[in-house]
Amino acid sequence: MAISTLDWSQCPAVESIPGKVSGAWVFKDTRMPVSIVFENLEAGATISEIMDWFHLSHEQIVTVIEFAARSLDAPPPPQQFAQAIDAHTV
Repeated sequence: MAISTLDWSQCPAVESIPGKVSGAWVFKDTRMPVSIVFENLEAGATISEIMDWFHLSHEQIVTVIEFAARSLDAPPPPQQFAQAIDAHTV
């Protein structure tokens, strides 16, 4: 599941406001996109470095990481088949 496909509206640390950073999900009361955390972690940065570089709190960063982790544990939505399969023809 891609980070961008998560339902960020359920995460208490973020907000999306039309016209603010093009409606991207940002940390509440900032213009800092949530994606910056994941991009920097992927590049090898530590949480402490991200806190220093982007003026975010440990709590803000951990909240979005934990939210993403819990979302990955959620069961996938049921799959819909485009057409019925006749078991006799398989």
